[in-house]
Amino acid sequence: MRDIFIECSPGISGDMLLGALYDFGVPKKVIEQPLIDLGLKDLYNLNFEESKSCSIRGVKAKVESIDCSPTKRNWKSIKELILNGQLEDKLQQIIYEVFESLANAEGKVHGIKPEDVHFHEIGAIDSLVDIIGVCAAWNYLNPRKVYSNEPTLGKGFVQTEHGKLSVPPPAVIELIRKKNIKVLSCFDQIEGELSTPTGIALLSNLVDYFRPPSKYSINSYGVGIGNLKLPFPNLVRVYEIVSFEDSSINQQNSPNCEEISIQEAWIDDQTPEDVSNFVEKLRIEGAYDVSYQSINMKKNRIGFSIQAILPIEKKEFFRRLWFDYSNTIGVRERIQSRWTLLRRRGECSTTFGNIKVKQTLKPDGSITMKPENDEILRLNLEHKITTNEIRKIIKESSKEFKAFENWK
Repeated sequence: MRDIFIECSPGISGDMLLGALYDFGVPKKVIEQPLIDLGLKDLYNLNFEESKSCSIRGVKAKVESIDCSPTKRNWKSIKELILNGQLEDKLQQIIYEVFESLANAEGKVHGIKPEDVHFHEIGAIDSLVDIIGVCAAWNYLNPRKVYSNEPTLGKGFVQTEHGKLSVPPPAVIELIRKKNIKVLSCFDQIEGELSTPTGIALLSNLVDYFRPPSKYSINSYGVGIGNLKLPFPNLVRVYEIVSFEDSSINQQNSPNCEEISIQEAWIDDQTPEDVSNFVEKLRIEGAYDVSYQSINMKKNRIGFSIQAILPIEKKEFFRRLWFDYSNTIGVRERIQSRWTLLRRRGECSTTFGNIKVKQTLKPDGSITMKPENDEILRLNLEHKITTNEIRKIIKESSKEFKAFENWK
């Protein structure tokens, strides 16, 4: 187990990261084995060459395509290739997640379903080699924690099979928005694509913290050289580091940002019992939360305003529930962002014995702990004392905490 720090200097691409990992010491056989397993070996030649950028040495990964097939790969065909490839489970998952994030980003910017996305540059054999090769190297290294500095995107235009696109390309914008990746603007006056969709997709799926550790030492490193000629070195460095941060808690103290779906409707032709049952149905099916209240509606009727906060990936499923289990003929829906503190469930030993609690990690690194409400109710009934007294005793007698899950 080791910690890895990826230094984007100034940007990132799949081939630069692949070259850095080879220079770092990952054997070529490791990089190519999953490509062989997936039946891609006869479609390319992969070479690693010593190179320099502004007199700084490194390794350049060069993929020569010998793929004569005119077929353009889409997400469906690549998904089938990955899932039917007899790969190790962990490696298969990494590769799948990188391509899925690209498919979701491309689908978003083109206004189509991810399954219908036709990869052009991403589906070309050189991009397949870059992504699968990097994921294979990552699986081989099996890092404990992965850090990266913020990449730079560049400006200008890049020629693609979609035609000439402005830099950064739309897929890059969607990837950094989706993962809330901070980027640097200090080299934005430089013409050129400093970070590619492949590079950003790899970063967004492999990196735990988009910041260097506060204090670390370097054991070894590898350097990957890019093709773009810049007035400064164009390279990616991969460091094996020893981080001198407290490893007992997740150091990514910042709140998580995620997209959620808000669905709501006003209903004035359903009984309170039916509305109550529908609200409970939403909760059972996995709504994050549901609120409802009585309101005055047209013709002075008393109705209900119901609002549900939902996982965004299940918005279509919940949309059907409204029409199947309530009388509404219309549902309002919007996508919002929410910020959540890291938390984890566990149990704590107290005077009352082991009780279930939830810990919350604040941005300053401090941890708060709160007993589960069901536990408070149980102790209230068992000991015939007030909830305030129960909470006070728990707080004063809490000892060892045992986590049931990681911070999330």
